[in-house]
Amino acid sequence: MFNFINNPNREDIYCMEISPTEAIEELNIRFNEHGVGYQYESDEIIRVDSQIIHAEAVKPVLLLLSDTRFKGANEEFLKAYEHYRYGRYKECLVECLKAFESTMKTICDIQGWTYQPGDTAKNLINLCFQNNLIPTYLQTQVTSLKSSLESGVPTMRNKNAGHGQGSQPLTVPQHFAAYQLHMTASTILFLLEAEKALP
Repeated sequence: MFNFINNPNREDIYCMEISPTEAIEELNIRFNEHGVGYQYESDEIIRVDSQIIHAEAVKPVLLLLSDTRFKGANEEFLKAYEHYRYGRYKECLVECLKAFESTMKTICDIQGWTYQPGDTAKNLINLCFQNNLIPTYLQTQVTSLKSSLESGVPTMRNKNAGHGQGSQPLTVPQHFAAYQLHMTASTILFLLEAEKALP
């Protein structure tokens, strides 16, 4: 129902006691009041495990990724949330890494930085550092930041969902997937804000 009322011309076509925007706000308030653990965002019902992380990282990322240039990353990030919602935690980890890599590739495209289509997260992170996506005055912290970016989203996916699991099936716990989603949101937010600050 909310996808139906949430369309570009929504304010013009509905004669209701409240506007569609107010209806969405009311739904989210009711979800919050009753501790449902979900919010309606970007045409999706998404799970909200932490109100602070959701407000400070997830919502801003969804807003920034709605820019048409980031269509691929946005699609992958929303797929990660969908997988999480339905308990498909391995798939969630895979989509998180895809969204992370797609964000960096789009930043490279916007800035005119050359990369190979098959470049991994590590190669893309190196390219972003080489082109000063992170300000040079942070050079003393760059090694730690670079290490954190390389070992965060990519490692979680690689160790739990990115490669063959062998003879014993791997089970990804819900808290791993939640952590990965939050880490991906905050990392993408950091990269998008850094790109906006470039001269």
